[in-house]
Amino acid sequence: MAPQDRFVSETTFRIRYAETDAMGITHHSNYIVFFEEARSHYSRVRGADYADFERSGHWLTVAEVHARYLAPTHYAQQVTARCWIEELRSRGMTFGYEIVDAASGQVCVTGLSKHVCINHAGQVTRIPEDWLAAMRAGVPD
Repeated sequence: MAPQDRFVSETTFRIRYAETDAMGITHHSNYIVFFEEARSHYSRVRGADYADFERSGHWLTVAEVHARYLAPTHYAQQVTARCWIEELRSRGMTFGYEIVDAASGQVCVTGLSKHVCINHAGQVTRIPEDWLAAMRAGVPD
């Protein structure tokens, strides 16, 4: 269940035909892509576009990702991807996710991803303060 004590972004879209398998069910690998879209949407609505973060000389490299599949989704189904910050540190962060049926609210997939900030030379570095401040505003103290 998405937390109630912090900012949770939501973006809604339809499952595309190319994202399904021969049974018409969303292929499991696509949920990681949905997590990425939810994460990008989260940063945009917090006023810290990830594209600008990259242009500043940084990346948030994925160190770990988990998904728990609770109910299938299907071609043309409208789903909502929810995203929030589970943990925020000076050099990394963990995002939480839910993919839910947009009509019923049924939770279909939950997950998390852990990220480490690196510079474009590949060295671990601190998250830039302006971006960190925008992210911190959505997390309780």
